[in-house]
Amino acid sequence: METSDTEGFALIDSGDGEKLEQYGPYRIVRPEAQALWPRQLGDTEWADADAIFTGDPDEEATGRWRFPKTPLGETWPMRLADIDFHGRFTAFRHVGVFPEQTAHWRFMRESIDAARRPVRVLNLFGYTGIASLVAAKAGAAVTHVDASKKAIGWARENQALSGLKDRPIRWICDDAMKFIAREERRGNRYDIILTDPPKFGRGPNGEVWQLFDHLPDMLDICRSILSEEAITLVLTAYSIRASFYSIHELMRETMRGAGGLVESGELVLREQSAGRALSTSLFSRWVQQ
Repeated sequence: METSDTEGFALIDSGDGEKLEQYGPYRIVRPEAQALWPRQLGDTEWADADAIFTGDPDEEATGRWRFPKTPLGETWPMRLADIDFHGRFTAFRHVGVFPEQTAHWRFMRESIDAARRPVRVLNLFGYTGIASLVAAKAGAAVTHVDASKKAIGWARENQALSGLKDRPIRWICDDAMKFIAREERRGNRYDIILTDPPKFGRGPNGEVWQLFDHLPDMLDICRSILSEEAITLVLTAYSIRASFYSIHELMRETMRGAGGLVESGELVLREQSAGRALSTSLFSRWVQQ
């Protein structure tokens, strides 16, 4: 599924292990291991960056931001998918939003609109809350779960910035596996479940998450807490050494007997410079037909 230029974001160019992006008012350079090809644009275009991430190019490693023109603050206003939020220069090279997820957000918003009934959404590993805000703005009741208090705080800031403080969103700082296990016991059900687990992570009380060890059990519980009128179960996986066929077959096995359709592949960003597709992550999505 592809995202090209959209309001507030553009992939300007990529190559030689880096990418040049536009986030709101700022032009940003970050490492990108998937950009194996040469750059299309010249040094002048790349040198015009407002912020450059320096340090270990590994996805999980930390580093520092360099500001060639003028020192910038930690945050800045952004708008994407009709949602206002804060971009932020983090030590892990991320900026608080993954624009390739726009494809999932668009599908979710359209599904909520088409349902013409109350829709309950569960956003696991919800990070800075953009997907939760998209769902809430579309009219859904949202439960947002993340193990990081800092991420929950950031998501609440984004809720206020987007003018959605009156929308029904539960912000929950908890270990995702423990939370969904409790929801299963309580009999709580959801129409849409989004899950964006890391390769490795820790819960608020030191719980360990290993994607290849825990993903099958997580999806099994997610299936059990889908409602009778379930719309979709979406999985996105970043920075893993696996084919999308692996998570496709896992999703098919998870949803066996439920009907519907499993769609899997890669989320890609389309360049302005040469039109090349930059793969960012794998996805698998079950959709009730």
